[in-house]
Amino acid sequence: MAKPCENGYLEAGLEEAAAGPRRAGLLRLPRARSCGRFLRRHCLVLLTVSGVLLGLGLGAGARRLRLSRAQVAYLAFPGEMLLRMLKLVILPLVVCSLVSGAASLDTRSLGRLGGVALAYFLLTTLGAAALAVALGFIIQPGRGAGDLHARALALDGALPTSKETVDSFLDLARNLFPSNLVVAAFRSYATDYKTIIRNTTLGNVTEKIPVATEIEGMNILGLVMFALFLGVALKKLGPEGEELIRFFNSFNEATMVLVSWIMWYVPLGIMFLVGSKIVEMEDVVLLVTSLGKYIFASILGHVIHGGIILPLIYFAVTRKNPFSFLLGLITPFTTAFATCSSSATLPSMIKCIEENNGVDKRISRFILPIGATVNMDGAAIFQCMATVFIAQLNNFDLNAGQIFTILVTATASSVGAAGIPAGGVLTIAIILEAIGLPTNDISLILAVDWIVDRTTTVVNVEGDAFGAGILHYLNQKEMKEKEPELNEVYVEAVPNCKAEAETSPLVMHKDQGPATPPPRTTDIESKESVL
Repeated sequence: MAKPCENGYLEAGLEEAAAGPRRAGLLRLPRARSCGRFLRRHCLVLLTVSGVLLGLGLGAGARRLRLSRAQVAYLAFPGEMLLRMLKLVILPLVVCSLVSGAASLDTRSLGRLGGVALAYFLLTTLGAAALAVALGFIIQPGRGAGDLHARALALDGALPTSKETVDSFLDLARNLFPSNLVVAAFRSYATDYKTIIRNTTLGNVTEKIPVATEIEGMNILGLVMFALFLGVALKKLGPEGEELIRFFNSFNEATMVLVSWIMWYVPLGIMFLVGSKIVEMEDVVLLVTSLGKYIFASILGHVIHGGIILPLIYFAVTRKNPFSFLLGLITPFTTAFATCSSSATLPSMIKCIEENNGVDKRISRFILPIGATVNMDGAAIFQCMATVFIAQLNNFDLNAGQIFTILVTATASSVGAAGIPAGGVLTIAIILEAIGLPTNDISLILAVDWIVDRTTTVVNVEGDAFGAGILHYLNQKEMKEKEPELNEVYVEAVPNCKAEAETSPLVMHKDQGPATPPPRTTDIESKESVL
């Protein structure tokens, strides 16, 4: 009970007045704790975005210093180390994740999820190609740009080797089944041509003969195919294959630990990657004014596909907010923007989509390595837009048959596109050869590829992420539908636990005690005699 003071007021009033600031402090404490939790949870995202901004400032400041090429190479060294670290874990991550993912799924689920993933990849890539062709006809980036050529833009004119369309698809099939698994880790098959001159009765005839060669670069398509089949084979072995499955699972988890360490170096590496790229630019104003419509049309296609079409597909299937799903993937998107490599973004994408978005490990490690190799929505937009641009540049009117050829060829060739910087440029020559356009103007595309390739890679990895989210939702939905059926079978089998011979041997019974031996014939005869 509060005692009265000398002035007649109760001590309780004084205590309440003194407790006011204390309560305010207690209210501020949870806010500070929640702010601290937010910073700890999103620390890597904030550091990565800060790295991009600091890289822009670093590049703008370093351009004024007129650095030599050697000094620019030194400036890019921390970014080069980031790319080397990310590429280091690609091979064990792809192989181990696909083997463990394929082995953890039963054959029925593997076939169903694989069919859904294949349909999703095919439809989204074909839709992206159609969107690019439509925007190319609407914006017409190549009209009025006929005076553009490599010398005006001070380009070196280095072009990729043109290849026949048939040989390109044959190379794709050959890379699916590499002849040597060790060589596939650092080389891939490519067809080259040897020109010979033969003397005939009609004169000298020049003939181009295809020759088998190997180029530097991981044959990730063949490794993906091998890992999938190996995982299914280990699953078929049963108990004999469990030890090897556990080995790949442990290898995969150890690789993810390495990825988590590398992720803390990403902000620093991205800062120097972006800064060195800005310093390397020759004349940005001339490129943007000359090829501005092409750059605008390509980036607009990426924005429409990545910001509207893909989120609508995700929402139509899952009925969930797609942008909240994308918020957990800011770090891999920033990595994709800085590195321009889908393969280099794969480690951070697997880590973030599992930890931030809660996607099942079996789904993410099964679908994301395949998507990084097969699903190239952004590359399809980039290739089709470049093809339409070159056609308009040469005053070449495309008919319906050629447009269909562009769509099919871009969708198919994006499957074999390398997940490396400027990997999509090499496949543009395939499309141009398919419709009979000259490949000399690809140098114009190479001039601004460092700009367009960044949004291309972001859309590529975004399509992979939405595919993993859709497959995770469908898998969870099927599991929930199976639970009532299993519970119903479970309950019905309980009353029949005594009639074991009449129930299915596959049904396990609840509270089933030790089996009682059947009564002996002598006991039955004694009971009958008593009766």
